[in-house]
Amino acid sequence: MRIFLAEDTRDVAEAIVDRFERAGHAVDWETDGSAASEILDYTAYDLVILDVNLPGMSGFRILERLRAAGNAVPVLVLTARSEVDDRVGALDLGADDYLVKPFDFRELEARARALMRRQAGGASNEIRVGDLVVDRRSRAVRIGQREVSLKRRELTLLEILASRPGKVFTKEELLDQLFGFEEAPGANAIELYIGRLRRKLEGARAEVVTLRGLGYRLVAHDRE
Repeated sequence: MRIFLAEDTRDVAEAIVDRFERAGHAVDWETDGSAASEILDYTAYDLVILDVNLPGMSGFRILERLRAAGNAVPVLVLTARSEVDDRVGALDLGADDYLVKPFDFRELEARARALMRRQAGGASNEIRVGDLVVDRRSRAVRIGQREVSLKRRELTLLEILASRPGKVFTKEELLDQLFGFEEAPGANAIELYIGRLRRKLEGARAEVVTLRGLGYRLVAHDRE
């Protein structure tokens, strides 16, 4: 999934970026509040992690602008302020959750999973399509009882497709969710990853289908 982080404390931001990228997510990071707000005006994300105290524009103001524009992206607010009024203020402005610094990175990851799961309409960390199971917490994939070994980006691609089975994703949508601003994927990157994923899912009662000129979707079937 594609995540946006607005955080001006470099060591905290670098740790967050590293944790989520190692889990297979694409992460864009900005330190200035005004620049962050501009990016959010024209780029779609699956999750926004927003520090309150930013130069240029506060996290509260960014959140206010997001919701005023009708953007319903899940927002997790990071704050060094432990006062109840600040936490209530963030939630009333439209934040979906918050964490008070300092925090445990495992809790940050768990809260992020919960928000992205909620956004996809699921109540469990497991996504099931046919006999294919994707566990978002352990980052494991299995077909029936057989474990499937996927590389980081293959797993992320499968998670995107499996989170909305039957939905057609264009190549551009998949590129946006798989790669951040700092990455420059090749012209055939999606075809490459789709091909690898299909080979590793052989024998499953779920398959990635190409709709020529439209995109790709994951569908389940009843083959025994």
